[in-house]
Amino acid sequence: MNGVVSNLMASAITFKKCTGEKVVFILLNLIDMGLTVLAMSLGAEELNPFMREVIAAPYQLMMVKLVIPLFLAWLVPGKLLLPSIALLSLVIGWDMRELALSFF
Repeated sequence: MNGVVSNLMASAITFKKCTGEKVVFILLNLIDMGLTVLAMSLGAEELNPFMREVIAAPYQLMMVKLVIPLFLAWLVPGKLLLPSIALLSLVIGWDMRELALSFF
């Protein structure tokens, strides 16, 4: 347990290290949120049942797509965010493709 706490403290203390990864992680979450809101405003349906409930309340959406990613970026070392960055990039690419094919 002490190792986990010390790792979290080390990440918070050295937040300036890997700032680029942390900023990209947060921005990708915001881009994904923006694309989702855009698609929903154009008549698309959210396929993820959890997010479908979250989108119904804007404060919950901001919590899931902004506050939680900020908290994670603060606590997690930047190198551990790389898989999430890769996955979010793929999701955003898929979202943009679907928007282009369906609505434009």
